[in-house]
Amino acid sequence: MPKMKTHSGAKKRVKVTGSGKLMRRQSGAGHYKLAKGKPTFRRRKGEVEMAPADAKTMKKMGI
Repeated sequence: MPKMKTHSGAKKRVKVTGSGKLMRRQSGAGHYKLAKGKPTFRRRKGEVEMAPADAKTMKKMGI
């Protein structure tokens, strides 16, 4: 049986650290920026660690 391919959409959105943690972008920072306050955007900068349940799903996708 052939190898499973990595989910292309998932691999573009997730970064794996050296220790094996999965990092993702914070949601809600893309558009509709005027409706949200400045502190909200400061909180949503950078990347955060993915939730354990989501990380398990990503591992199944081949990330």
